[in-house]
Amino acid sequence: MIAPYELNLRHLRAVPLIARHGSVVAAAGVAGISQPALTQGLAKLERLLGATLFERNVDGMAVTAGGAALAERIEAAMVHLARGARPQRGMARPERLMTSTQLRGFLALIDAGSFAAAEQASGWSQPAIHRAVREFEQLFASPLLARRGRGVTLTEAGARMARAARLAAVELAAGIESVQPDAAARGRLVIGAMPLARARLLPGVIAQLVREAPHARIEVIEGSWRELVEPLRDGAIDVMVGALRPQSPPDLEQMVLFDDRLVVVARAGHPLERSAPGVTELSAYSWIVGAPRSPLRMQWEALFPTDARPAAPITCGSVMTIRGVLLDSDCLTLLSPDQVSVEIAAGMLTTIAAPSDGMVRTIGAITRNDWRPTALQMRFLALLRDAGARASAATRESQN
Repeated sequence: MIAPYELNLRHLRAVPLIARHGSVVAAAGVAGISQPALTQGLAKLERLLGATLFERNVDGMAVTAGGAALAERIEAAMVHLARGARPQRGMARPERLMTSTQLRGFLALIDAGSFAAAEQASGWSQPAIHRAVREFEQLFASPLLARRGRGVTLTEAGARMARAARLAAVELAAGIESVQPDAAARGRLVIGAMPLARARLLPGVIAQLVREAPHARIEVIEGSWRELVEPLRDGAIDVMVGALRPQSPPDLEQMVLFDDRLVVVARAGHPLERSAPGVTELSAYSWIVGAPRSPLRMQWEALFPTDARPAAPITCGSVMTIRGVLLDSDCLTLLSPDQVSVEIAAGMLTTIAAPSDGMVRTIGAITRNDWRPTALQMRFLALLRDAGARASAATRESQN
């Protein structure tokens, strides 16, 4: 599938105008392009996409369903570019002057970190990248890049523009998908998987989605909340799944799926295995805890009085590493039973009765406030909700 910035940005900007005015002539006048040039550009765009965006008739141009979906995504992409370009004291409306070549060169450079690395990664020559980036920066009053030796870093204005360029590319990619046959079955989904989501929730949902859409492209990126949230904001990740934060950042939206009850986990044969220990007994052992300010860490901190917390020499978010340490020590940790269900069933690990009924993590999905999911992504969210409802029902049943 063609990449978003391989398409001519000027021709893309004209698509919503043609859809709105129903005429290439009218759109050309608004866009500042000659009518023959726009007619040729539209024909090339349709050829590259392999789709008809407009039906030609004696009364003008009638947008197709695919063309309307693409036009909507193009307008959203232009909004992102406009936000990234302001506030500036340079040229008025610099987003209207940006070209796909400039954006490709800019992103290639900042992704690679240097002109030499960008040349190797993109296949462009260094002079071509220099030219594209120089012309792009000339649209702005403030510099976008700071040179550091042979590398480059982003200024504040550059970081804002980089995020806008990436989010615009996400919208354009979704628009390109929308004009393809069987778009819902052939789309792309990038999931940020936090620790709990990897145990049972996500595998089942992904398996069901693949059965329904066997040609979909699904990528799972594992990490903690802190590791995944900036790629989410950049559009590199579509949705994060895992433990929700008590307060959602204003630019993100949290969707609750179910409440996960935590347990104390230890090796099989641990001295506390067959007891019902209280806080005092649990304090006698060293603990493996989650990262500071993570939901798991906050639950552990709430379990013990502030002045009487046990030793916690290990901070770790990897269940695989935690499992290995537990098997070879008397350490304790807080986890969801689902995260170590295989080890518990195999008799390697065991759960210990918890002294509190309030140890609960809320599991859910996190998206950007301005995210506009594709058909495939909406189906994924629906399957997540169904899985969350089943998990909630199972929890209620186990408590009865």
